[in-house]
Amino acid sequence: MLWNIDLTLVDVAIVTRDAYAEAFRAVTGRPLVKLAPALGRPDSEIVFETLALNGVVAEDAHLPKFLDALAAAFADRRGRLPREGRAMSGAKAALKAVARLDGVVQSVLTGTIKGNAVHKLKAFGLDKHIDFELGGYGEEAYPKATLLQVAQGRARQRLGTPFTAANTVVIGDSARDVQAARIGGAAMIAVASGRSTAGELREAGADVVLPDLSDAAEVVAAVARLTTPP
Repeated sequence: MLWNIDLTLVDVAIVTRDAYAEAFRAVTGRPLVKLAPALGRPDSEIVFETLALNGVVAEDAHLPKFLDALAAAFADRRGRLPREGRAMSGAKAALKAVARLDGVVQSVLTGTIKGNAVHKLKAFGLDKHIDFELGGYGEEAYPKATLLQVAQGRARQRLGTPFTAANTVVIGDSARDVQAARIGGAAMIAVASGRSTAGELREAGADVVLPDLSDAAEVVAAVARLTTPP
């Protein structure tokens, strides 16, 4: 079970933008004018587009320096997360309910770099049921479908089980999450709590579309249905 983080489990956009602004200044020596929209993309992709939008010609060293600076800037602001961010409706109850299913291991499939992903979930007590070592993160690879396969490979190495669309479920809020699941090989539960509408999520090919995570029983039922052999 792989959870997207931003606008699926938490909303910390204000803190994230501030961290990006500090990282941009640290790497380029210039103020950030325009931040590339996330739209379900990994941080590594957002960094390159943000540099371009601000007239900076990307060099090989830019990405690792930017990601290191982003991790440091976000860590410095982690105390602001509970005050200026929020857990999405039903997130904690849904994580807890899914954890009760036999044989389920929960991790994350996120565009966020690993350190920041941990801070985001810990800030709202959403880390208890997450195995962060099995996830896929924004500093590792893109597109996101490739990141999904990275996470499946980690789970197979640990658990000794091949992971396919029959036993892997992604929960996310964007059409890009749905596309990654379709291409990478996973079933998809989409929640219309982000910037993609329910109609857009269905059109992208989600197996199940929910308004949000507020009904934990509905989430559990969807996971069970998508992972039960016919």
